[in-house]
Amino acid sequence: MNNKSIYFIKSFRTEHPSTKPVSGVHMPEKCHEMEALLVRKLGDPTLPPNGSENSPLDLSTSHPIPNLSTPTSVRVRVKATSLNFANYLQVLGKYQEKPPLPFIPGSDYSGFIDAVGPNVTKFRIGDPVCSFIGLGSFAQFVVADESDLFRVPDGCDLVAAGALPVAYGTSHVALVHRAQLRPKHVLLVLGAAGGVGLSAVQIGKVCGATVIAVARGNEKVQLLKSLGVDHAVDLSNANVIESVKGFLKSRKLKGVDVLYDPVGGKLTKDSLKLLNWGAQILVIGFASGEVPVIPANIALVKNWTIHGLYWGSHKIHQPNVLGDSLNELLSLLCKGLITVNISHTFSLAEAHLAFTALKDRRAIGKVMITFDNGRIVKSKL
Repeated sequence: MNNKSIYFIKSFRTEHPSTKPVSGVHMPEKCHEMEALLVRKLGDPTLPPNGSENSPLDLSTSHPIPNLSTPTSVRVRVKATSLNFANYLQVLGKYQEKPPLPFIPGSDYSGFIDAVGPNVTKFRIGDPVCSFIGLGSFAQFVVADESDLFRVPDGCDLVAAGALPVAYGTSHVALVHRAQLRPKHVLLVLGAAGGVGLSAVQIGKVCGATVIAVARGNEKVQLLKSLGVDHAVDLSNANVIESVKGFLKSRKLKGVDVLYDPVGGKLTKDSLKLLNWGAQILVIGFASGEVPVIPANIALVKNWTIHGLYWGSHKIHQPNVLGDSLNELLSLLCKGLITVNISHTFSLAEAHLAFTALKDRRAIGKVMITFDNGRIVKSKL
């Protein structure tokens, strides 16, 4: 297998890394091998890798460790990488971006600097970092440009930092940069116990908003209450319209100012009935599998603003927004103002179980894959 099977990020687009060492960096004569998860064909990622002809996943233990591709590139030994719903959809072939096969899935990650190019100035070998890439983090090593990496401050949990960029970055850009959430706002978060949902709840509280969280099941609701939500709706035994209207009346509030929606479907349709004049709708995703219809005539009469939020595309169009957002999130994490709830942790060989936890909505917060089992390959320069 050659290095063309791995894809890395510059401007959030998939690229092939160079198969040649960068001038000025000593590389081993023979490339060492690493563990990596490859998608050979599109299909159900909950099937065990290498387990059947139907499984799209191939767990390789002899994949080449990637070389540095430019003078400012950095190689990271991955400590943790998170699963996002987009990763699941991508393996199924249902995501808006469809990379050529084979590819290594995975987006946000954390780890330690393993090698640096001759022109790298921001980092040294051993520095803890986190980042995100278009593809490739479900592997023991990834290569990125130094401009795409963020140093994890001392005292910050490195595994938690690996869960931060996509989920928390999505919510921070949506709520702070797009909706400009303020203390007097009422924020309604759908799918509030999922990865992006929990991040939206916490960022909403940091912004001082009144936060209403919608989830299903007592365990999820109890966690949301522990995070200080002002009102939690358990869909297993309550109607979202009646429950939220009752809460709003008790607080003498007129309605919801910001709707954060990663769910779609009927829940979106019901939530529209709770929105104030001038409300803002943040379209995050469609975990329900159903893309909702927002009536344009009602949006006109109610003066609603509808924001589509595809976080990854900011890397191309507004990279400074992403950079500022992630630095702010790392600061909040280190200060304890936000926390990352990790409900499941798996090894790379158990990736299908990680995808199953995501698919079956058993996750409360984030699902992580970690490389801390003593089998990590140590590359040499």
